[in-house]
Amino acid sequence: MNQDELKQLVGTAAVDFVKDGMVLGLGTGSTAKYMVDALGKKIKEEHLNIVGVPTSERTKKHANSLGITTKSMDDVDHIDLTIDGADQIDKNFQGIKGGGASHLREKIVAINSTKNIWIVDKSKMVDKFGSFPIPIEVIPYGSRQLFKRLKEKGYHPKFRMDEKKHVITDSSNWVIDLDIHEIDNPRQLATDLEHMTGIVEHGLFLDIVNTVIVGRDSGPQIIQVR
Repeated sequence: MNQDELKQLVGTAAVDFVKDGMVLGLGTGSTAKYMVDALGKKIKEEHLNIVGVPTSERTKKHANSLGITTKSMDDVDHIDLTIDGADQIDKNFQGIKGGGASHLREKIVAINSTKNIWIVDKSKMVDKFGSFPIPIEVIPYGSRQLFKRLKEKGYHPKFRMDEKKHVITDSSNWVIDLDIHEIDNPRQLATDLEHMTGIVEHGLFLDIVNTVIVGRDSGPQIIQVR
């Protein structure tokens, strides 16, 4: 199977966990898009009553185009389950997210969910982090001073650009990617970033996921984490 086929495989497998009446967090990204496609089909065929809480404006538009009812995080009193992709998952089932610049909203939805499922193709599973940059969402004001501090720490920061313009998140912030080649202690890095003024949120998702579905050539591998 190619990568797209593996993504579709896990996206379809994930909706087996969806039950009637759920409030469901809807992730962002290419793999999550396949999940939303499968969810729209399931809702239509099984006449389910599902409310989706999208983690980005593009996921909201996609879900609405399929007839999926969506609400904002602040318009629901709970989320039963969130299904989202991940950019990397290490051997301890910690994750990096934010390749699509939606990690702030993704994390808000994730931490307010009773359960979290991550869906990935096999290439996203790694022994330890380092080969994928750590995205951080930053306030534009003072960001160049923050950039200097990140550089002094040896985090190799780079503003994420779309041609010559800064990538702008759904919350009107900018993204800086940290190209840290070896991350031996993700918790220590997360704590350091959390204490730096100007950083709204980082892309390290630690101790969040409950179930991981990995797309492999032999089929979807379902791993219960916690």
